Amino acid sequence: MNQIIAVALGGSFGAVLRFLVSSGIYQWLGRGFPYGTLVVNILGSFMLGLLTESLIQQRITITFEYRAAILVGFIGAFTTFSTFSLETFYLLEQGNLTKAALNIFASISACVLAIWIGLLCSRCLFYYSEGVIAWSNGVIPYALMTINALFAFLIGLLATILLQKVALSMEYRVVLTVLMIGIYLTLSGLYLLLYLVENNYSFDTHTNLMLGTFVANGLICMFVIWMGLLLGRQI
Repeated sequence: MNQIIAVALGGSFGAVLRFLVSSGIYQWLGRGFPYGTLVVNILGSFMLGLLTESLIQQRITITFEYRAAILVGFIGAFTTFSTFSLETFYLLEQGNLTKAALNIFASISACVLAIWIGLLCSRCLFYYSEGVIAWSNGVIPYALMTINALFAFLIGLLATILLQKVALSMEYRVVLTVLMIGIYLTLSGLYLLLYLVENNYSFDTHTNLMLGTFVANGLICMFVIWMGLLLGRQI
């Protein structure tokens, strides 16, 4: 039951984010081609490849529901094969054979390439000492923190570019941005703590390490989100 609830929660966030991203893309580039669906599928494929190594291959047993919420719920709801199929069918029905063929080729090739790049990046991060820098008093899970920072940058970039394109009032844009950033900082920091707990660290004996890792992750992600916001304003 816990796993079902986790998937449901992750799916709700993924569906909302897919709506925002695809709507923003369509308002930005128009509906002459299924740009919105193509972008969310490519982004979802990259995220799946990048997170597979950190969420599955690292085999942190305490976070089974956590993994299900992200990989099955969030990314499953964020990406969409059915919409891709429907939009391709509409293109064929309208006689746009070239666009239909381009959509099929671009979706399949770009998504496979994106998931390969994600896997490659993740494996490179975990190649050296399994993604951690260890010393006598603790560890720095630099691979997980780097992945967190990368997603933080994407959140800042997407929040700036796409929320300006979606027909929402300024108040709703601010609320959505704050919610996305707050939820992401909390969940990314929580996963780092779960990783440390799985590796026999605890608040009782390693308080400074646990709190320092959580705070450092938050500060790094906030800085990177700010960089994404700045870049988004220039696009």
